[in-house]
Amino acid sequence: MKKLILTIVAVFFAVAMVNAQKFAYVDTQYILDNIPEFSEAQAQLDELSNQWQKEIEAKFADIDKMYKDYQAQAILLPEDMKKKKEQEIVDKEKDAKALQRTRFGKDGDLFKKRQELVKPIQEKIYNAIQEISANNNYAVVFDKGGSLTMMYANPKYDISDDVLDNMGASLSNRKGKGKSGSTTSSPGSGSSGKPGGGIESKEIKK
Repeated sequence: MKKLILTIVAVFFAVAMVNAQKFAYVDTQYILDNIPEFSEAQAQLDELSNQWQKEIEAKFADIDKMYKDYQAQAILLPEDMKKKKEQEIVDKEKDAKALQRTRFGKDGDLFKKRQELVKPIQEKIYNAIQEISANNNYAVVFDKGGSLTMMYANPKYDISDDVLDNMGASLSNRKGKGKSGSTTSSPGSGSSGKPGGGIESKEIKK
């Protein structure tokens, strides 16, 4: 009997501790949309992507011209000259594809530039979330804009605007949720927003 009472008391305290925990969530895409540095980074990445895409497309256009010229002249060329021109075309195509991988491939130039520009912003967001969580005793903070599937989210648990406030983001004209600002409550504040993503690179397909 005594053992049963102790078990019941232990379960009661365990439930009480779980109920005492506070939870919140953030919408990272909404946060990113309201950080000027992110918009600037996106614009810079888009510009680089377009520039590199044009560079590679020009190389493939040259290769296409070389091939058409070769087809037009092939009947008049001796065998050794044919092989030489064919090899030139193959080599140029290899160079173009290598440049494509260098610019847009995994761990390529665009990926590295994205890391350089976006990682510091992500770290600022993480630090702000960490500080708010510590100050408000949040046990868990979910990311609505991440891979977590949230079928429903009560707006009062959204601390996205608190994060923006912590980062010093402008209060007026915040886009994405139609908020006028943060009104911190327990365990969170704000309203629901769209699920997000991140910066996407443009890739050339040939």
